Amino acid sequence: MSGLLERINEPNDIKKVNKKEYAKLAKEIRGFLVRSVSKTGGHLASNLGAVELTMALHLAMDFPKDKLIFDVGHQAYTHKILTGRKNHFETLRAYEGLSGFPKRKESECDAFDTGHSSTSISAAAGLAAARDLAGEKYRVAAVIGDGALSGGMAYEALNNIGGSRSNMLIVLNDNQMSISENIGGMAAYLGKVRTNVKYVEFKDDLEQTLRKTKFGTKVVYGLKRSKDSIKHFIVPSMFFEDMGITYVGPIDGHNIELMVRAFKTAFAANKPVLVHVVTEKGKGYEYAKENPSAFHGVDPFDIKTGKGLKTLKEKSYTSVFSDAICELAEEHEKITAITAAMPQGTGLDAFAKRYPERFFDVGIAEEHAVTFAAGLAAGGFSPVVAVYSTFLQRAYDQIVHDVCVGELPVVFAVDRAGIVGNDGETHQGILDLSYLSHVPGLTVMAPRDATELKEMLSFAIRLKKPVALRYPRGEACEITEPKRLPLVYGQAEILYEENEIALLAVGSMVEVACKVRTLLREGAYRVSVINMRFVSPIDTDLLDDVAEKHRVIVTLEENIHDGGFGEKVAAYYAECGKKVQLKNIALPNHYIEHGDPEVLREKYGLTAEKVAEYVRAFYRGN
Repeated sequence: MSGLLERINEPNDIKKVNKKEYAKLAKEIRGFLVRSVSKTGGHLASNLGAVELTMALHLAMDFPKDKLIFDVGHQAYTHKILTGRKNHFETLRAYEGLSGFPKRKESECDAFDTGHSSTSISAAAGLAAARDLAGEKYRVAAVIGDGALSGGMAYEALNNIGGSRSNMLIVLNDNQMSISENIGGMAAYLGKVRTNVKYVEFKDDLEQTLRKTKFGTKVVYGLKRSKDSIKHFIVPSMFFEDMGITYVGPIDGHNIELMVRAFKTAFAANKPVLVHVVTEKGKGYEYAKENPSAFHGVDPFDIKTGKGLKTLKEKSYTSVFSDAICELAEEHEKITAITAAMPQGTGLDAFAKRYPERFFDVGIAEEHAVTFAAGLAAGGFSPVVAVYSTFLQRAYDQIVHDVCVGELPVVFAVDRAGIVGNDGETHQGILDLSYLSHVPGLTVMAPRDATELKEMLSFAIRLKKPVALRYPRGEACEITEPKRLPLVYGQAEILYEENEIALLAVGSMVEVACKVRTLLREGAYRVSVINMRFVSPIDTDLLDDVAEKHRVIVTLEENIHDGGFGEKVAAYYAECGKKVQLKNIALPNHYIEHGDPEVLREKYGLTAEKVAEYVRAFYRGN
């Protein structure tokens, strides 16, 4: 490494850089980001777009004293570079390496742990309130993307701080994107503001003309004081000003000196100020600029071609779901599909192209997505909400109150269930069996492989009940032996039936259970393998039969222990008074850090070899 970036080793080192060299430093940072992420994978396009914005914030703030909160945190790489972490980027998102998101335990310059959208304004408001209550003096800033403004929590925060005398800076990073292209009323509103050349030109020309006159400066000052009326006259619905938040912008999000002046002025005000900056996602790397959605989150890639270095041997579960829902929609015209700003990530982009009138992208608004789906169901349609497990957590009340109480036929296609990997704690899908399987009236299913995912999706839609269908990230396996049994509501599938050890597996763990059986049979153990299929309702008839025929019973799930499938099995046996030797193999009751999924499964004992060790030890002890 050489050049200006070599001199950035501690927080606030950027302030030693000459203003004339800002552009050069920004270019060096972009080159560093592209080289680093091409090797490790990570979030690229969003970080490339926020380089100058982050530099300007660091020039206007002092770290770690001041508090900077990034919404989601996808765009925090430059912040990490400027706070002394650039030499750790070769470990980005690797086990025990640098996190891809802000983490307080990683650096005191990270003020808040983030990972989900639309949270930064609320967190910043809380930090500002804590500062004021404690009588302390530090700056608080929140960076939120225009896509995150489609999330209802952001409006709750804006409503709360409107008219407040507590100083805080809100930076609206407007790149016209979330992960995919933004949609909805706020996107349209910001588009009007962003492109309202008449207002900007009118304001600038008027100021320049008046300043040339004898009383021009006083008139300009008077006009600035009455800017609200001018803005309301030319720019319709000054949303932020109407809420009591001073609005500045839009300004060029790649003009560092302009942003520094705006940020310092905002910090000097004794109230909340929102500075609207317009940036270009993927700036500086042509492939990311041309296709920002594809370069939102990437695996390692070839810098020269922009093509990924990692290829799937088989189709992913997301692709299998995508094909299945498109095929079903061709047969059933009442099927609709809903996403919360992730058509590509959930595989619904293909559905959107084939059935645009039945596809709904509601923006980053999972709560709304679920109740919107409930409304579609009440209107006679068959909605499928495709969502990552970690994001479905945000809509728990809507699942219970708006879908399940009314027994509405909404299908939740719960993608990224289980260990997801490199994005870490905020993105692991390890809680869904616990928070879904105890909801009355909600059927919870998990397929063993690609074929069963297709069968279960069709079954779920035909069932006309609330259903959650959870499946993992990554390549979809095919368990070809033994012969498949028909899918019957509430019934498990016995793959191998013997009489010593019973492995009761859920979803992705069925493949592991089959491998465990092979390892155990080398030691002459007689092993049954059951694909549970349903976590709610649980197959109690099968549990009764298993208890009678086996010496030990082992449950396998890629979910935390508390409230999971294994606990449901244990609770059933306890209620029935059955004395069984039962071992629950699940993830521990804590958040799972970032790292390669296979490394994490090895650490937490979910590989076939580890499970086989546990089962042998448990069997010998009983």
